[in-house]
Amino acid sequence: MRSAAVEYAPSTVERRNFQRVRVKIYGRFMLEDRTEHPCQVIDMSPGNVALRTDRIGEPGEKVIAYLDHIGRVEGVVTRTQQDGFAMTIIASERKKDKLAAQLTWLANKHELDLPEDRRHERAAPRNPVSVLQLTDGRQYQCRIIDLSLSGAAIEIDVKPAIGVQVVLGTMRGQVVRHFEDGIAIEFAVVQLPETLDSEFNRQRS
Repeated sequence: MRSAAVEYAPSTVERRNFQRVRVKIYGRFMLEDRTEHPCQVIDMSPGNVALRTDRIGEPGEKVIAYLDHIGRVEGVVTRTQQDGFAMTIIASERKKDKLAAQLTWLANKHELDLPEDRRHERAAPRNPVSVLQLTDGRQYQCRIIDLSLSGAAIEIDVKPAIGVQVVLGTMRGQVVRHFEDGIAIEFAVVQLPETLDSEFNRQRS
């Protein structure tokens, strides 16, 4: 099983052909033991991806990752580091072409550096009480002050560090700002209006 790492390891020429893009997107990955763990992409090319995560795979171990904006990606761990690991992506040429196009779009989006929450109207939800969950499983009740397609401001007793990955209700995102009574969160992906309406505006029994 572990010898597969040699078979799939990219050559020096392949590594040069794939330009790595620094992007900040989130997702989950599954190891060979079928356990799933959250992750954040540090940089990515159509042939390789570096992930920041609390659980580190072993060199040669097969990985299946589900990444926001990207979708399902399969590969093999090629290198480990203190806060994560890098893996080679195993995909057809067609899939790699699609990845290249997705990464180009993401790189351009990040270069524009437009704060998502300034481009979407914010409103107070009909049902403001929700739950914030951290990656270690801890949960805290919170109150949503306002909400948009791309983020939320919440009143909460704890203040996770800026950049920390969180889940508000079922929406994955990260902490982007602290204020006196709480925090601001940017969602990992821009939500659909009907998704937010179902999550935060439905009448509760």
